[in-house]
Amino acid sequence: MDDKEKCIEFSLKKKALTFGKFKLKSGRISPYFFNSGLISNGKNILKIGLFYANIIIHSKIKFDILFGTAYKGIPIVIATSIALSHYYNINIPYAFNRKEKKIYGEKGILIGKKIKNKKVIILDDVITSGVSIYQSCNIIEEQGGKISSIFVLLDRKEKRDRIPCNNTKNYNNYKIHSIMTIEEIISHLIKNKKMIQHIPDLKKYIQQYGINEKFII
Repeated sequence: MDDKEKCIEFSLKKKALTFGKFKLKSGRISPYFFNSGLISNGKNILKIGLFYANIIIHSKIKFDILFGTAYKGIPIVIATSIALSHYYNINIPYAFNRKEKKIYGEKGILIGKKIKNKKVIILDDVITSGVSIYQSCNIIEEQGGKISSIFVLLDRKEKRDRIPCNNTKNYNNYKIHSIMTIEEIISHLIKNKKMIQHIPDLKKYIQQYGINEKFII
């Protein structure tokens, strides 16, 4: 079983991936939802970190620092940094953003390693509309960093016609790497008789909101 299959199985087992009727931030009503906040103990988050570490190493992308998108990207970036150190003997620093700029103490919008003139990988849990990742791209470019690539646990592969953040200069050049996609989840469910009941609603949703082209922002 490869990492994609393992990640889907793990997400189902921990009930981070669930099916039903969910209203998304975009306003869309989705038949499935992924909540990485339920993966909330040391053993489980380290496993998630290893999924990210494996795909990052396999990509052979050059980078200097990991960046976690607030808020759910924060435990992910820490776990990934630990996994890279523990399993690959690569000691990579990390940073993440605040939702609001701090005006006292160390000040600023970033916590962790400075990213100026650094090659940065962005980590987040799920990409739907892309708003949070656009915001991260803006922050990194404003701080003088150079974005190497973007990695997510789940790519929902949806149209992004409502994204309000268009300030980032190079957003069309950033490729999204995902550990799993909605198509891969459906392929996995087809093999499971207990889960096959969800497939018609998933396919209907994809027909309405999904995209077929290579997923970039």
